[in-house]
Amino acid sequence: MSLRSKALALVEVLLRVPPLFVVDEFLKISLGLPVAGGEEVPILSNVTIDHVDVDGDANYYDANFYNAFIFTFLKFLICCMGCMSSLCIFVLHTKHLIIVYLYLMSVATVFVSYWTNVSAIKQIQALTLASAPSTSILEDLLNLNMKNLLDLDGPGILVIQNFAIQFALSFFFKNIHLGPREPIVQKFLMLSFIAPSLLALLPVPPNLLHHSPVFSALLPLVLVKYVLWSSAYSVIHVIYAGYQHGRIFVSNYGLSALVETEWMRLNVPCVLRVFWVIRVAEHAVLLLVDNLDEEAEEGLKVSTLLAVQSLASLAKSLLVTGCETITAVLGMTSVISFFCHYIGSFFQWILLTDEEEDKSIGTVSAILFYILALQTGLTSLNPEKRFIRLCRNFCLLFTALLHFLHNVVNPMLMSLSASHNPSTHRHVRALGVCAFLIIFPISLLVYLWSQHSISTWLLAVSAFSIEVIVKVIVSLMIYSLFLVDAYRSTFWEQLDDYVYYIRAFGNTIEFCFGIFLFFNGAWILLFESGGAIRAVMMCIHAYFNIWCEARAGWSVFMKRRTAVNKINSLREASFEQLDRLDDVCAICYQEMHSAKITRCNHYFHGVCLRKWLYVQDRCPLCHDILYKIDADVNKDSDVGNEENSNNQNLLLEEEPDLLLGEGVR
Repeated sequence: MSLRSKALALVEVLLRVPPLFVVDEFLKISLGLPVAGGEEVPILSNVTIDHVDVDGDANYYDANFYNAFIFTFLKFLICCMGCMSSLCIFVLHTKHLIIVYLYLMSVATVFVSYWTNVSAIKQIQALTLASAPSTSILEDLLNLNMKNLLDLDGPGILVIQNFAIQFALSFFFKNIHLGPREPIVQKFLMLSFIAPSLLALLPVPPNLLHHSPVFSALLPLVLVKYVLWSSAYSVIHVIYAGYQHGRIFVSNYGLSALVETEWMRLNVPCVLRVFWVIRVAEHAVLLLVDNLDEEAEEGLKVSTLLAVQSLASLAKSLLVTGCETITAVLGMTSVISFFCHYIGSFFQWILLTDEEEDKSIGTVSAILFYILALQTGLTSLNPEKRFIRLCRNFCLLFTALLHFLHNVVNPMLMSLSASHNPSTHRHVRALGVCAFLIIFPISLLVYLWSQHSISTWLLAVSAFSIEVIVKVIVSLMIYSLFLVDAYRSTFWEQLDDYVYYIRAFGNTIEFCFGIFLFFNGAWILLFESGGAIRAVMMCIHAYFNIWCEARAGWSVFMKRRTAVNKINSLREASFEQLDRLDDVCAICYQEMHSAKITRCNHYFHGVCLRKWLYVQDRCPLCHDILYKIDADVNKDSDVGNEENSNNQNLLLEEEPDLLLGEGVR
């Protein structure tokens, strides 16, 4: 991307930041609604009741309540309309966004010019009355009396300053206003802006000079109003065209495609990051200025320890104010996503992998943090509790990152061990990441349990940390088994059983932790902090991490049990038969020291044939039925055989021994 393209992209991002600040300001006042425990107090809170008059006082309080309700409703309605207008401006195309900003800047220029003229005229009149000069400003100007004109306490310097300011404002307004650009109108615009300064030079009546700012603002205001009324049709047309585009896009591609397209067009993550950084920088500057003022007043010499404490207090204040509204939480979420993305990229660099699916760590972290913020009611807490809750949410996020890193390193461990990869440094890198995934959770648990008393939050963090430790140990054990198998010269038929038992143990532990977390969340929902979002998340957890896990594990267990019973119904090949055959298994192409004989007289490894039975019940070579269905066969051989035996192309989407508990977790 060229430098010009980067600059244009940055400008477009900056253009979309101001609407977020407008929405943020409306959310700071809770959309005009009274907040329990907040700064807003009921209108009747200062009324003292001396006596009770059923007729008069009842009507009085009813009228006050009605007026308060109407006032609150109108304020809420105005705030909602302001938020909706800001969001509509936010989603505009760049060319329309520039037009909106030009119009708003022209309006702001008119009001700045008016208030500057008002302030200057008031000061000029006050100085004129106070000093009562024998000569006017015009006479000083004609006589080139520079001493009086440049006197800092005289009215002359104010006229010159106001003239320069109004000239700059008129030049700015002439170039940005969207009204008709007739030559005569452009000339009168400049005269209109500087008219009060010119009148201040002349000996005009005080009333005329006092009202001159109003008359000077009439022409630019007429142009601004003309632009507003003449553009009404265009505004309606743009809104309707946007609605039509969205409706057609949704009908053709779906709502998710529209959201994704608009998300990319608006560059929402980058806009949110810039908004949050600017917002935090603003608060940081204000806090630093306040601290410097206090230190200057007290005349204190700040020591190093006090400076560190001041920086810690500053960081705490910035974190608290950085998540006080929904828009601020969204901005913080985007910043966290940015850092988590580079954390994932760092571990990918360590592991020498570049899988696209592993790069979603930033998105997953953002979604998780935002759900935690909504679930814990982060924005509604007071500053001290908000900081504590924010730190706890960060702990939960860190443990989730550990799980994600395990999902990155686990397939790499399996690949390195199963593919007989001789690259030592790749093994060392993967094992180093596994060591980190064990040491860091243990260190975190030791610190948390030593510094905090037992609570539902601490139990949840402990469960997640122990779970990731168990998953890493399971991965290392399977990795070790595969390495041992790689250096064996003969086929290890029990390897599949060992891998199954280890994974079954690990998935059982995870399943138990899932049940524990469900009951822990139920306790929080019922006795600590309930809420609709927490209840929904508990339902999702119960379905995906408990019900689906249990169903998938039971399905794998029944398939394995059925396959074992079917294999046991087949004849075992003797050593003489294997010597006479002198062939390899047609499934794994490994030498056969033991084998099972099918009814079609084909030889296979028992473990290979068992895995094949997970797919279908027919011989891999001739597609005949693999086993006899006799009355003497164990009745359990038919349990779980729900697949159609004639379906020869049925394939599982995952390895059968990975189905137990891996699922959606």
